[in-house]
Amino acid sequence: MGTEAEKFGVYVADGSPVPFEGERGIQSVLLELCDRHGWFAEREHEGGEVIMLRRGDATITLEPGAQLELSGAPLSTIHQTCAEFRGHMAELRDISDELGIGWLGLGFHPFARQADLPWVPKLRYGVMKQYLPTRGALALDMMRRTCTVQANFDFQDEADATRKTRVSLALSPIVTAMFANSPWVEGAPSGEVTHRGRVWLEVDPDRSGLLPFAWADDFSYRSYVEWALDVPMFLIKRGSQIVPNTDQTFRAFMRDGKSGLTATYDDWLTHLNTLFPEVRLKKTLEVRGADGQPTPMVCALPALAKGFLYDDEALAAAETLVSGLDHDGVEAARAGIAKDGLRATLAGREVGEWANELLAISEAGLERLGALNRRGEDERIHLSKLKALIQNGKTPADAMLDDIDEAAPLLPQVLEKARV
Repeated sequence: MGTEAEKFGVYVADGSPVPFEGERGIQSVLLELCDRHGWFAEREHEGGEVIMLRRGDATITLEPGAQLELSGAPLSTIHQTCAEFRGHMAELRDISDELGIGWLGLGFHPFARQADLPWVPKLRYGVMKQYLPTRGALALDMMRRTCTVQANFDFQDEADATRKTRVSLALSPIVTAMFANSPWVEGAPSGEVTHRGRVWLEVDPDRSGLLPFAWADDFSYRSYVEWALDVPMFLIKRGSQIVPNTDQTFRAFMRDGKSGLTATYDDWLTHLNTLFPEVRLKKTLEVRGADGQPTPMVCALPALAKGFLYDDEALAAAETLVSGLDHDGVEAARAGIAKDGLRATLAGREVGEWANELLAISEAGLERLGALNRRGEDERIHLSKLKALIQNGKTPADAMLDDIDEAAPLLPQVLEKARV
């Protein structure tokens, strides 16, 4: 399992976003991580800016608006995942405190306008900036004002991969509700528990969503590849040079080439990384539907998904749970889930009921898997905070909103409740 956790950097004095450049910018944070903690800087091309760090099997990367992401190493237990994330934050905290930076674990930036945010100088981001707004009205918000926790899982073979993909897609909006954690936009309540969930409904229908073809009984690797071949590309990259290529699918590029260039396997891998479904199938299965979370909740997503994906009995129970759902019905429920979270309705039932059943399935799976920490506790301990919320009918956003004093300044309250 590998866990990816994104977070927003803000200056604690005024809540303004941290820029990419400058003595107190994100790049300075990256360079300090190299100097103090043994990370190795990587550039996208010779002469380019440092936009990624690597240490062993883990990386630190940047999203388009300078959201900082730890892409964790593949690990065997959620206990190890939590230790990895706590270690990352300990390394980051000393540097950040010196620079007056705080990190927020939320699904949508609570304060920043688009105009306030930087652009990270990664080659594909420039193309995405121009192309994606033609496909979805909230695409730039997805790029620069959202954060997620993503859990990545291996699989045994094709049948295992496709089975787990189907189940995860059907459960994805329920998971989105359980981790709904983005109730503010530009300093005010949005009226939604997960504005990030709302944003993803208007990004790019070609490359995002719940993959209707994957709900079929005959779903296969070929099905996924055929879909990916017919999604428009972003670009062709050759060293530090790019050729924008948004008017051509990968299938057409393979057949016809572009500007004298022919398709390579690296081009295909790049293209697969530009597809953003709620569950993505690559060398790993990526569960992508959750909002960003503060530290105590970061490990809950991989724990929940491990419980229902890695235990055979739990996976069968999850299949039974979603057996009456179809793509169109689940897709139609997503807008209501973004607004109301656990109080929304899915297939005639309150989403909170679905969430409680899924949580019980996952807990039983983790108990049977029996991965213990040094204190003899299994991985269910990483679901304790999530369980307390769900049993009280609350999302993380609901819990924060309940505790907010509307007469007091929002910034210190958000820093207290959502700080990573």
